[in-house]
Amino acid sequence: MENQPASSKVAFIGLGVMGYPMAGHLAKAGHQVTVFNRNAARAEQWIGQHGGRAAATPRQAAEDCSVVFSCVGADRDLREICLGENGAFAGMSADTVFVDHTTTSAEVARELSKVAQATGIAFVDAPVSGGQAGAENGKLTVMMGGDAAAVARVAPLVDCFARMRAHMGPSGSGQLTKMVNQICIAGTVQGLAEGVQFAQKAGLDGKQVFDVISKGAAQSWQMENRSATMLEDKFDFGFAVDWMRKDLGLVLDEARRNGALLPLVALVDQFYAEVQAMGGGRWDTSSLLRPLTRAGRP
Repeated sequence: MENQPASSKVAFIGLGVMGYPMAGHLAKAGHQVTVFNRNAARAEQWIGQHGGRAAATPRQAAEDCSVVFSCVGADRDLREICLGENGAFAGMSADTVFVDHTTTSAEVARELSKVAQATGIAFVDAPVSGGQAGAENGKLTVMMGGDAAAVARVAPLVDCFARMRAHMGPSGSGQLTKMVNQICIAGTVQGLAEGVQFAQKAGLDGKQVFDVISKGAAQSWQMENRSATMLEDKFDFGFAVDWMRKDLGLVLDEARRNGALLPLVALVDQFYAEVQAMGGGRWDTSSLLRPLTRAGRP
């Protein structure tokens, strides 16, 4: 917050591969953090590492906190932790802020923003990009939607785990921006997978190829961070295909509403379905290479 005290009382709901280190950065910055996770053992592990306390419900976690953060799985999970008798909103007082870092639909962000506003709470949709490494290193990019004053109030807290943040507009704008991010990633990864396969089929030294072209116009984060592991056929890390398909489903649903034409996204989504059928639902998104290189594939 612009006038945020050195130590704030905050809650963090959802301690997955992203939420766990994000909450940790808040604790390391000196904030008093209460956590909630559906798997209580995970919450106890976090407390053993970072201190703070665990709550039995999202409502209890949110009580007496100025800001409540969340990072869960999908729309349904977000509604579950926010709404109802044991939801976070029930434990929040007026003039507090709920910041959601889940990648969800823009619809649910707008819906929950309206519910929150009715009780004097501000809701900020704030999906992130940067993956597990970005969360662990405190270098996420955060795309924020909602009331400008609420966004400004939570900015210093978000800075505990972000290298870049931006207010993109009213409720839902953060989620829409994240959809653009995923659209661009889908096409980039597919292009990289085809480039890797082509280099291999052509008998080139793949490492040398990508060392060279990464210094030119083809350069991308995916090339810098994934070409080497793709060449080694390693995919047991990173952002899971299951989650990417969830995100691309949100993108395609929104495109049907707004009329955007996304033929490449639709195609890449089907390639990811093929990876899932190969048993690769938990593989990194760079595993788009696998369907291209499997036996019998040209």
